[in-house]
This record gives sequence, C-alpha cells and structure tokens, in this order.
Amino acid sequence: MAKYAHHGNKVKTIIFSKGEKSHPHLKADVITDIRQKESCAADEIIGGNGIYFLDFKEGQFPQHYPRHETQLKRFIRNYRPTKIFTHSIDDGHPDHVNTHKIVAELYDKMKLKCDLYTFDVWTPFNFKKRENPWMLIDVSKTFPKKMTALKCFKSQYFAAAYPIALSYLRAIYNGFLNNTHYAEIFYKVR
Repeated sequence: MAKYAHHGNKVKTIIFSKGEKSHPHLKADVITDIRQKESCAADEIIGGNGIYFLDFKEGQFPQHYPRHETQLKRFIRNYRPTKIFTHSIDDGHPDHVNTHKIVAELYDKMKLKCDLYTFDVWTPFNFKKRENPWMLIDVSKTFPKKMTALKCFKSQYFAAAYPIALSYLRAIYNGFLNNTHYAEIFYKVR
C-alpha cells in the first residue's frame, strides 16, 4: 500500500470490524476509538487516502454482512478499484477468513474485472497457494514506512508483535530470493 501510494495511486482501506472485543478490560467505545485513531495515523504515514470503517461485530461477520452489502457495493462502485487486496482464506483468524469469503463473494456478485489478491498475516509461509499466480512487489524503498505505520498500533502491541515480526522476516526472505532488500508476495485469486 505504501509503495502504491508513493507512486501516486489512490489507496483506500475498508476495515470491517472496530475490534470492540480486543481488550476485554476496556469499554468497547474506548478501544474502538483508540483503534480507529491508530488506523488513521497508519494510513496517513503510508500516504493512504482514507479508511472506511464498517461495524461488523467480532466473530459475527457472516451475520453482519447482509446488512452492509449495499454499503460495500456502493464503496466499490464509487472508487472503481484496479486491484483489491484482502486476507487469505488460509489465515488463522476466523474474522480474516470471513473477510476473504465476503470480499470474494462480493467480487463475484458484482462481476468485477479488477484483480483480487490475498495477503497473509498470521501464517509464516504459504504452501497451499504455490499453484496460484502471484505478484512480487519490491518494497525496499517503502518498507521502513510500512514498519513505522505498523508501530502506530500501540493498543495491539502484543497481538501485532507476531505479524510484524513475520512481515519483516518474509520481506527479507522474499527479497533475498528475488535479489532485492525487501519484497512482498500477493496471490491472485481472481
């Protein structure tokens, strides 16, 4: 996202859930406010063009999707994306898996023509998608910006430490295999 923004592309983000259950010791409205501010700060660092926050309740994405389907369709029609990136179906987090299913279903329903790619957050290496076409992006110039943006998520420090470390290790590994410092791989699913 940082590289696309750096090259002048419009980067819009949709966040399905506000993370109201991520900190049981805090009131839902307190943690959702914190997480929204962190997301907006990270978006600004990478040069994004804003975030569209939905209100799917954690652990209940399939039940909440019908209520938000029209909003999502409108958002996609308004911005006419050339690429969509979403969570992998192989992600270990159930809300991420359901996000993937919702995005793929919406993509098919709307008969979109843009490319749909997945990314991994919780899995160190992805062996299941080796047969899928993939896109390698050299992110050497913008990788420090990504890491700075990820540090905005102070409320998620313990939950995010693992994916941040994985991002770093995968970027180095993919970069090494492709003769660059840092690289990211995305799998084309549509």
